[in-house]
Amino acid sequence: MANIGKIGVFTSGGDSPGMNAAIRSVVRTCAYLKVECVGIYRGYQGMIEGDFKPMDARSVNNIINKGGTILKSARCKEFRTKEGRQKAYDNLRKEGIDAFVVIGGDGSFTGAMIFNQEFHFPIIGIPGTIDNDIFGTTFTLGFDTALNTVVEAIDKIRDTASSHNRLFFVEVMGRDVGHIALNAGVGAGAEEILIPEENLGRERLLESLKRSKESGKSSSIVIVAEGDKTGKNIFELKEYVEENFPDYDVRVSVLGHMQRGGSPSCYDRVLASRMGVKAVEALLQGKTNLMVGVQDNELILTPIHKAIKGHTKIDKELIRVSDIMSI
Repeated sequence: MANIGKIGVFTSGGDSPGMNAAIRSVVRTCAYLKVECVGIYRGYQGMIEGDFKPMDARSVNNIINKGGTILKSARCKEFRTKEGRQKAYDNLRKEGIDAFVVIGGDGSFTGAMIFNQEFHFPIIGIPGTIDNDIFGTTFTLGFDTALNTVVEAIDKIRDTASSHNRLFFVEVMGRDVGHIALNAGVGAGAEEILIPEENLGRERLLESLKRSKESGKSSSIVIVAEGDKTGKNIFELKEYVEENFPDYDVRVSVLGHMQRGGSPSCYDRVLASRMGVKAVEALLQGKTNLMVGVQDNELILTPIHKAIKGHTKIDKELIRVSDIMSI
């Protein structure tokens, strides 16, 4: 067992549902194993400013069901400098913190990895991002909840689309990957799904919409990941379709940050609880510079540099299913 008596925990980068459940898990695992735990507020910014608060099992009552993060999150330019990281390290040592668990995405992990390299400070990462774009895990915290939020929104949009014979373009998050768009599109029965990994092209989109209209569909839903390059943006794509199908009544709905919020799903709560336990146990076993992930429902540890540099792959089978279902 490593000589670790106090563990810090913080959230960094964009928030995601399940972060609070992960914080709760880390704090209560520490309490169970008789290790002190300290909450670090506002991520690396709070680390530099010494914004610490001791936490025990009762500190995390009634947060498993809450979205966002009780420890807050912030971007921190100062941590990108050696001087900033030195301040953070000095504060951690002053507080007696021997290791930390960081809950966030690749940017947060990059900061932790550099910090580990410079100060040999034990760190473990828990992937928290709705985009599901971290290598080394099948699911990140918040992805399942975001999917349910998107599907629920699309179901409501479809009601008005079918009532008015409209075509709706619905933009979902996914700047670099299309996991949300693809899964939510299949789950909500979208006619077309536009993702960064598969360039559908404008002509094929028009052909698809034409086939839908000829087959008797009076309304259509097209899901667009924000990083898709079929058009410059979703509004330019709307104008292009209107020019080629003047009889179409086209609308745009950008779901935006509502996808990040809300109470986490049961799956995200359970996954967060499992990951928090694994993270603390790994630190106490002397492991460091690793990220907790899940594959085939088993928790695994991936070197954090691989989690940052690796690329997730889109599910080709799901693309094929989408093509068949949209007939």
